[in-house]
Amino acid sequence: MARIAGVNIPSAKRLDIALTYIHGIGRVKAAEICKKAGFPLEKRVHQLSESEVARIREIIDRDYTVEGDLRREVSMNIKRLVDLGCYRGLRHRKRLPVRGQRTHTNARTRKGKAKPIAGKKIVSK
Repeated sequence: MARIAGVNIPSAKRLDIALTYIHGIGRVKAAEICKKAGFPLEKRVHQLSESEVARIREIIDRDYTVEGDLRREVSMNIKRLVDLGCYRGLRHRKRLPVRGQRTHTNARTRKGKAKPIAGKKIVSK
């Protein structure tokens, strides 16, 4: 199992798929990394030598923000919005959807389990 950016990537998978296990790398960036390193997308992780893994590690460290640094950057951006007190910051603070989605119905992922309200009648349409 190869270790890149602090993540053990699965050795049986194709290289482009295995790189997506790293936070901050999706399918497009994974294909881009493979192209920069000069590997075919079909190559499996267990077929890579240590020097090839080191080359991928170097490309990721040099050109991409991943894992801890990316998580820290995102959380700092959210904290900045909350501290400013702007609309998006208030939505983050109240744990409501930030990007304009409706909340009358839906938004259960963000709001959590539905809480019953005493005395509220259920209106059927």
